[in-house]
Amino acid sequence: MYNLRLFLEEEKDNIFRISDPISLNQEITAIQQELDDKGDFPIIYVEKPRNDNGKISKIPVVCNLTASRDITSRALGIKNHEDFARIYSNLTNEPIKPSIISKKFAPVQQTIIKNSDVNLLELPVLTQHKLDPGPYLTSAHATTFDPDTNIDNTSIQRCWVKKKNKMSYYPYPASHNMRNLKKFWNKGEACPVAFWIGHHPKVLMGTQAKLSYPESHWSACGGLLGEPLRLVPSITHGEKIMVPADAEIVIEGYAPVNQLEADGPFGEYTGYMGPQVSSPICEVSCITMRKDPIYHDYGSGHADMLVPDNMVMEGKIYSIVKSVAPSVEKVHVPVSGRRFHAYVQCKNPKIGEVRDALMATLSYRRTKAIIFVDEDINIFSDSDIMFALATRVQWERDSITVNGLQGSLMDPSIVRGAKTVQKIGIDATLAPSEIPNTPAPIPPKNSVAEDALKKAKSLLSNINKDNWPKI
Repeated sequence: MYNLRLFLEEEKDNIFRISDPISLNQEITAIQQELDDKGDFPIIYVEKPRNDNGKISKIPVVCNLTASRDITSRALGIKNHEDFARIYSNLTNEPIKPSIISKKFAPVQQTIIKNSDVNLLELPVLTQHKLDPGPYLTSAHATTFDPDTNIDNTSIQRCWVKKKNKMSYYPYPASHNMRNLKKFWNKGEACPVAFWIGHHPKVLMGTQAKLSYPESHWSACGGLLGEPLRLVPSITHGEKIMVPADAEIVIEGYAPVNQLEADGPFGEYTGYMGPQVSSPICEVSCITMRKDPIYHDYGSGHADMLVPDNMVMEGKIYSIVKSVAPSVEKVHVPVSGRRFHAYVQCKNPKIGEVRDALMATLSYRRTKAIIFVDEDINIFSDSDIMFALATRVQWERDSITVNGLQGSLMDPSIVRGAKTVQKIGIDATLAPSEIPNTPAPIPPKNSVAEDALKKAKSLLSNINKDNWPKI
């Protein structure tokens, strides 16, 4: 049975356990930042999170759950993270419908707290950055439904905990959850919503699959699990909103009609503080949880949050380009480019094929720069990508720029008030040979003999390089 605990047991040798009291106010995030800077990405398990009043929470905190590409791929049963895009795309395109179970068999409803007993302040919610106005839920998977079709949607959206029973709820303006909320508000009705926290990465990443509207994420989760996802009716909303039975915590409530409050500024995935915005609120009616819950947090702007969503983007881009360009082998959305850049590797593309694929991928809302390269370029190396740009591109000949496209309005480079973005596609592949089965018309790359390379690898394998200077 897939859940967060199973995953932690599977990865017990990759967990950095902290038994000392650690403050929820920036100290856990500081640990993530230091590890990121060193290039280390263990799962972090804080046994004694401490709130601003000095009280130790009974609920431990886990973060960096998906900061490592290797651990995240392994969680999904994928041996090599470089194959993630293709396999994820295939699995989510083979959906398995969820199963519905009763409350007595649902661990997430072992403890039920309702109405005046609800207290969000007792959860170990982190304040991540020094300019954040307060503690934010960052791994809360918000589930709403379309009132016209009753089809649900799930997405990770931030919530600022303001009072014991109230928090902001910021669904991104272009999100499917915002569409659902607006439909309820247009009917003069509060929007029902449930936020669930903590599950196996197969479920976390299934809910990030990029789907059409309206379309439920539960079946995509089943595709990754290889079995039906176990759901249970929520306490407040019943069968209208189902929640994962094996999650850790669920927060249920309503977003009242047209009630907006200030939200932010907030440290976003871009690495910059996002501006203060007007946001709906959620009035919380019920909290359910396991008897011994674990609180999951995503480090906003850190690999912990970027890696899983970027890897899901790789699957989406792969599915877009593969039908246009059969030569596509791999896709990478690098952490260095936040969620704005994507690299695509091709094997012997035909004349015009890369251009066709560039036009298709530029339409994908989340990216603003797409670079296509040949199979000899390692797309998981920013250095290799820079080499391809430096030696295989003439900007006027090999780049395409398009204005007026949809993009992320959280991009800090966008002019204030702009509603669209400019995007660029770059063909950094070699010009194909005009004669079949002959090398491309470009000088060969510098190389050394294979036996010399083997000898060098053998020599260096026995040397301690821990104290060597870094580039």
